[in-house]
This record gives sequence, C-alpha cells and structure tokens, in this order.
Amino acid sequence: FFHRSSQRQGPTSASRADMLGTGPWDGPDDSAEQQQTMNRDDIFEKVREVLVDALGVDDDEVTPEATLTGDLGAESIDFLDIVFKLEQAFGFKIEQGELFPDNVAQDPEFVQDGKVTAKGLAALKARLPHADFSKLDADPKVGNVGEIFTVTAVVNFVERKLEAVKG
Repeated sequence: FFHRSSQRQGPTSASRADMLGTGPWDGPDDSAEQQQTMNRDDIFEKVREVLVDALGVDDDEVTPEATLTGDLGAESIDFLDIVFKLEQAFGFKIEQGELFPDNVAQDPEFVQDGKVTAKGLAALKARLPHADFSKLDADPKVGNVGEIFTVTAVVNFVERKLEAVKG
C-alpha cells in the first residue's frame, strides 16, 4: 500500500482551495472558463497535487523531469487512479489509452527482440504528442518506454486538453 503524504510546505493556493472545499478532490467544480484560463504553472501545481495524492509521494519529488514509474514509483494500477484524479481535477474526460497507451508492448509489429520498432515509435508518437521521445529514440529498449511518461508529459497533455476544450 502507498503512504499518503498530507504535509504541505507552507500555505499554497491549493491548500486554501482545499480548506474552502474547492480543491480538485471535490470533482470538477471549477467552471470550464476558469480551467481554460489556467497558465502552465497553475496546471503544473494541480498535476503535482494529483500525483502526490495518487502516488503518496512528497511535493518536492514531483518535478517536471520526474518519470512517473522510475522516479515516482507508479505502477500500472496507479495509472488508472491518475487518469481518474486528472479528470476530477480538470473537469474533462480522458479516453482509454489517450494519456497512457494500451498494450503496445504486446503488438509484434511494435516490439521485436525487446526493442520498440520504428513502426512502434511512430505509433506511440502519433498517439502521445504530449510526450518527449528523445530518450526512447536514442535507446528504443522496451524497458525505456516508461521514460516518456514524465510530469512534463502529463502537464503537456492537460494543457492540450484544456486548449481543445477552449477551441
């Protein structure tokens, strides 16, 4: 089981929102207009809160470059919780496989001899425009797929979703 970190470092707008009952855990309370006017720093802070809650990590561990699996210890079941909490926090729907791909490693066209094929990389890039593939491009081992799922990738995803809702 994961431990839940409830300590916050000093007053933040998020803790104030939590005290007022308007935090992300109360469901998509924030109006769509408020969500659409969030800047990247606001999005990062809200994503950080989601990851702290979902993974039981400390605030300072959730840095832009942190990987969800390697640095923050996320396991496959945690990705469902992260998706649910992001939906609650930002008030939009995330389709299955939209943020994190499904069963790519099981497709023989996408993975051969423990490496992601060129076709597999192309498919991942098409499905995950929010992710940074530089490490996987340099070394396409299947074990490196988790490197593309960083906090920045989640922030990029949310930013794109909010833009799509706005547009």
